[in-house]
Amino acid sequence: MNFDFASAMRQAAQLTRQRNLMEATRVIQRALSGRGRAVSPVDPSPERARLIAPPNASEGPAAAEPLLRNARMESAATGNAPAEERPPGRTRRPLGEVLNLLRQADRSGVGPRSAPLAKLRKAPPVLVPEGAAWLTRTFACEAGSRDYKVYVPSRADGKALPLVVMLHGCTQNPEDFAVGTSMNRLAEDLGFIVAYPRQPATANPSACWNWFNLADQRRDNGEPSIIAGITRTITAEFRIDAVRVYVAGLSAGGTMAAIMAAAYPELYAATGIHSGLAYRSATDLASAFAAMRGGSSPIEAAPMQAPQARRANGANGRVRTIVFHGASDRTVHPSNAEAILAGARAGLSDLAHEMQHDGIAGGRAYTCTVIADASGAPHAEFWEIDGLGHAWSGGSPEGSYTDPRGPDASREMVRFFLATPTQPPAR
Repeated sequence: MNFDFASAMRQAAQLTRQRNLMEATRVIQRALSGRGRAVSPVDPSPERARLIAPPNASEGPAAAEPLLRNARMESAATGNAPAEERPPGRTRRPLGEVLNLLRQADRSGVGPRSAPLAKLRKAPPVLVPEGAAWLTRTFACEAGSRDYKVYVPSRADGKALPLVVMLHGCTQNPEDFAVGTSMNRLAEDLGFIVAYPRQPATANPSACWNWFNLADQRRDNGEPSIIAGITRTITAEFRIDAVRVYVAGLSAGGTMAAIMAAAYPELYAATGIHSGLAYRSATDLASAFAAMRGGSSPIEAAPMQAPQARRANGANGRVRTIVFHGASDRTVHPSNAEAILAGARAGLSDLAHEMQHDGIAGGRAYTCTVIADASGAPHAEFWEIDGLGHAWSGGSPEGSYTDPRGPDASREMVRFFLATPTQPPAR
């Protein structure tokens, strides 16, 4: 062990004793990559810590899906957050465990020595039928601002329509996500409005929603407050049926969709999570590594919503959920889908029951698990798809992170959404 590495380990140990895990992790990363002296916590220009998922050659260059922590958000990381803001049940990781995680990440291509970050996707052209609209809007609040796209079908005719909020994955953009999922085409066919918030590189260099940042997992805070503001703004601007509003996403966007459903159950009647993780699967860099590899369980957390903000979406008051995940996903381990399903099961009465059926669609075999509440209404669905990697099932090859084979995830999500029993929000 050379002097620089030993010095870095001593500094990381001191930071860990001070409960500043984020800084300790950064120091270890620099030491493992051989980039010279450890960064001091007061260094005015430290390099941002990186978290890059294992690349999968069969899923294209974007499958590495980098998840980067933005420097402006580090003050909210676990190491710097006030004690009362730390989630209950999270065990602080010993320095040796953090070091081991990072050594494994470095060997598997997810650490500091891995390939350069995937480039952001170019926005492809979006076809708009006559009479439809593809609009650009901007929303701003105390937490920040985001642009977003809105697709309004030609069949609107002044009727109150459902709204689906779509959250793209890392390196993607609204246009790419719209083309890849073909959600606009379904909106035109079935008559609903679609919104696509844009995560800019200024918020995250790889355009990832910051699902692993504690500050972006809370109601009325950070990115959740921005997405909720966009949802409310669209509902006010267009004639939206307020009890038929839904949120869905892919990967980092799917995980943020899970966060939105937990934080704002009064806004969303159902959520769709494709290749994502459960709410509060991680609160820091090390736990994010572990969660993506299927090595940890979601953190127990007290309900964040106020009583007046709850909606009786199911027997347990949770937002109804449909999940898609590839059995061959090497970016986000399939066990994360099981964790989402376990959360959906929680709180259901003993009269709830589970059904399962197998099938083949688009040339891929799948298993669909349906959990019904005591009334017999489907409360959750989980589609596990054989041979599918980290990609949107049944998606268009014109978009990124898509696989044209397998069940049509977009169509099945919309079917689940529009069949959702709705009740007015509690007063």
